[in-house]
Amino acid sequence: MNAHMPITPVLQHDITPDGSDYETVCRVIEKISLDYRNQPSLEELADEVGSTPTALQKLFTRWAGLSPKAFLQAVTLDHARRLLDGGMPLLETSFELGMSGPGRLHDLFVTHEAMSPGDYKTRGAGLTIRYGYHISPFGLALVMVTDRGLAGLAFCDPGKERDAFADMSGRWPNATYVEDMGATGSYAQRVFDPSRWRADQPLHVVMIGSDFQVRVWRALLRIPMGKVRSYSAIAEEIGSPSASRAVGAANGANPISFVVPCHRALGKSGALTGYHWGLTRKRAILGWEAGQLNGPAS
Repeated sequence: MNAHMPITPVLQHDITPDGSDYETVCRVIEKISLDYRNQPSLEELADEVGSTPTALQKLFTRWAGLSPKAFLQAVTLDHARRLLDGGMPLLETSFELGMSGPGRLHDLFVTHEAMSPGDYKTRGAGLTIRYGYHISPFGLALVMVTDRGLAGLAFCDPGKERDAFADMSGRWPNATYVEDMGATGSYAQRVFDPSRWRADQPLHVVMIGSDFQVRVWRALLRIPMGKVRSYSAIAEEIGSPSASRAVGAANGANPISFVVPCHRALGKSGALTGYHWGLTRKRAILGWEAGQLNGPAS
């Protein structure tokens, strides 16, 4: 094991609440994802998770800001893809999907910088990365920061903390890792609490990757909430029109999930394609964002 690697990169105490909303929501999303063409009813979804329709409606709406039915419309993207790819304005798209309109348009305000190519080639040598696990709307989040800003954000399910850490630390194996939830807590709050998404208090991120990867990640940051881009469109935007496959690989290697919105990138056909932290989680993020655009749930 690398001398810089901590021996126990796992939670030092249990922060996972019993019966978390996301566990139930995840099961509902999986049901929706498999059976969306059959438009499963609220009763069928409730039966799937051992709940009552009323209780599920309240839980799901509290979590997503959308009812399960509205969420189903948002995450299948069958219709939304055509509208967005066709350039229809977001307001019209929202109404077309049966939402109440963008309302208070939320999105993260991010400033960013990239590590120098030399820093990247050393694979983290001389870099101290502080990390911590935090509850998020999408399961446990592994947050990694340097003294220059947020450098990593990954997701995992309870019991998979080691796997997520190994994945992330393997990207910069020569860095020194220090578990420090005090250092990462403010970043987690800033990322996952939309009330803190303020232009006058931007979130600073530092991108540690190759020049090509950084170009792709910067392009991802320009995709607004409620919109999507294909890999080929991103390749065109960064001046490498024949590199859509490489764009897909860079998208998958994005170390700052959710903040750098790789979940808003789709295949050329409009398919959601894969997601490094699970396709169900990708659908969850897209649906949760639709709820933010829709404004406070009634």
